[in-house]
Amino acid sequence: MSADIESFLAMLAAERGAAANTIAAYRRDLEGAEEVAGSLAAADKRKLASLANAWAEFSPSTIARKSSALRQFFGFLVDEGLRSDDPSSALPRPAARRPLPKILSHGQVAELFGRAEMEAGTGKPACVRLLALLELLYGSGLRATELVSLPLSAVPRDAPFLTVTGKGGASRMVPVSRRAKEALSRWLDVRPDAPAFLFPSRGKHITRIRLYQMLKELAVRAGLAPEKISPHVLRHAFATHLLEGGADLRVLQTLLGHADIATTQIYTHVDSARLVALVNERHPLAQNRG
Repeated sequence: MSADIESFLAMLAAERGAAANTIAAYRRDLEGAEEVAGSLAAADKRKLASLANAWAEFSPSTIARKSSALRQFFGFLVDEGLRSDDPSSALPRPAARRPLPKILSHGQVAELFGRAEMEAGTGKPACVRLLALLELLYGSGLRATELVSLPLSAVPRDAPFLTVTGKGGASRMVPVSRRAKEALSRWLDVRPDAPAFLFPSRGKHITRIRLYQMLKELAVRAGLAPEKISPHVLRHAFATHLLEGGADLRVLQTLLGHADIATTQIYTHVDSARLVALVNERHPLAQNRG
């Protein structure tokens, strides 16, 4: 191993207080890069670009770690006056992977609703309100902010739709299921008299934070892990379960209020077995089997 790498590792220990395991990891990454690109101290951009093929089998997180080690090494060389240029811009950059959303199973959704419906049966306004909120999160796929800030005027009279103002002030119509409409009707019967918001609180409306708290408290009472439940998780469940049922991605984009369908495409991670079953059951050729 080159003296420059040894000096870099010594700097990590002395100036940054790096642990032995951290230094060992940097050593492995730097030595591995030298096996492919030759002396790193003299490597140019073409040599560093060749690492892409050598690292092709690694995960994005591993590539990111290796590239970070090399970028820090070249920064050290420049700071020490050992190089006048920094070729690290040629290092491979892993493709960013958007994390998949947390998913609730149909059974978990049923348990959550079962508890909320039982509590709403007491007639207590807070319990009736929570059921209405839950129905709109899972039944209409609303964002937390969209839901808590719904004006009273958004409640449908005859048409089964809500008018929702989403991100950037864009308005869209979202469907209200029969269940949600019934829950809303029950809520309106016990709702405090307030002119502006559907879910009023202290002269304004309930907050996103309070909505989070209520859902997590409900999850505990339903026997579910509270970290698995949030307004966004229920929105994800709405989208995923609709897609599993055969909904068109463009329709889903409209319902969720996504400006770009690329955002909606994250939901195409649905169970492959369900997709196969959908093709087998719904494709026209499946109906022609003798």
